Amino acid sequence: MTTDASAPLSLETINLGDELLFESGRSHEAFKILRRENPISWNSGNEIAKGWWNIVRYADVLQVSRNPQIFSSERGIVAFEAVNEEDATAAATGNGKMLITMDPPRHVKMRRLVNKAFTPRAVALWEPKIRETTNTLLDQIAKKGESDFVIDVACNIPLAVICKMLGVPEEDWPTMFRLTNKVLGPGDPEYQTDVPEELRGTQDAARITGNMGTMEMFGYYAQALQSRRIKPTDDMISILADSEIEGERLSDEDILWFCFLLILAGNETTRNGMSGGLLSLCEHPSEKQRLLNDMSLLPGAIEEILRWVSPVMHMARYALEDTQIAHQAVKKGERVVMWYPSVNRDETVFPDGDVFNITRSPNDHLAFGIGEHFCLGAGFAKLELRVLYEELFRRFPDIELAGPVQRLRSNFIGGIKHLPVRFTPEN
Repeated sequence: MTTDASAPLSLETINLGDELLFESGRSHEAFKILRRENPISWNSGNEIAKGWWNIVRYADVLQVSRNPQIFSSERGIVAFEAVNEEDATAAATGNGKMLITMDPPRHVKMRRLVNKAFTPRAVALWEPKIRETTNTLLDQIAKKGESDFVIDVACNIPLAVICKMLGVPEEDWPTMFRLTNKVLGPGDPEYQTDVPEELRGTQDAARITGNMGTMEMFGYYAQALQSRRIKPTDDMISILADSEIEGERLSDEDILWFCFLLILAGNETTRNGMSGGLLSLCEHPSEKQRLLNDMSLLPGAIEEILRWVSPVMHMARYALEDTQIAHQAVKKGERVVMWYPSVNRDETVFPDGDVFNITRSPNDHLAFGIGEHFCLGAGFAKLELRVLYEELFRRFPDIELAGPVQRLRSNFIGGIKHLPVRFTPEN
């Protein structure tokens, strides 16, 4: 069932598996109904995908996130799980292979291998490079007076940082941008370039697009890993190639999944936080003016942007035993999906959650998750957001929307594909 963009939503018509609901901007309307009328609801599957429980309240997400011994990540962290067991457990899913799809104790051991690169001190050392990259990008649009903010600016800052960490040469950055779009936005027709035009927008097209993006990504990093084994450098791939867990070297497969996760998580979500944040400020001009009047409010504004935008819209877990969430029984083997845009507006935690307020305090949003899977790159994301807005508003304080926004067709990533803006050109 797909959402009729003109029809009022009701419990009977809400389907959080329908990506058009999110592309059309109606997801918050649906979440509000679910929080009020059925906060733990069953989302029916279909001939190719299993059903799942929707978790839309803050307290219930805390329960699931803090109990990995009951709610596992190793069957995947997205809502979609194939009905066909062979497809659901195929090696190509990465389930149990990536940091994000691991449970303790292996998750803890793998995370320790890269923790040093993500400490506050290590992150802070990147600020001069991030500021230089940001201003180089702003220089390129400065005299034009207009821009597609996503393509010209937002996608390039986090992409540059994670590519430098992984040792990806600059000439290959556009390839990483293209492949991450395919892997994380396979359901969007704009990225389905590997299928005939008449098939774009179908589930088959999404499957082919995601698989092709993953295969290309693995091929790229397999070559990179081989070259680092011959000639190590000081990048993350070389560090992983030389890493051990309890005296045992990581396998090539372990390292490739690590690279796959880092390049995806290291750029896609932050760029959507950047573009979503600018959109939010432009749509709330009084809040934007407050920030321009007092840039010391920026750290709090970033927290509110993260709450408001929630770039990662959901994470899924798999029940390892019969259990209960609030008053709802959940059977062993059933999937539960935590919806962060909903919990970040839960009225019991955020009484005025539908108000965008850059001085909100406290602001205990869950945009980065919580528990052992709390986002490893949260420090980088906040730094990149801060530097971007400092430089952007210093140079183009009158920046504003210049046309319709194009959202990603996805119920996983809260993405913006195109964000046209205009501003007074620099001389």
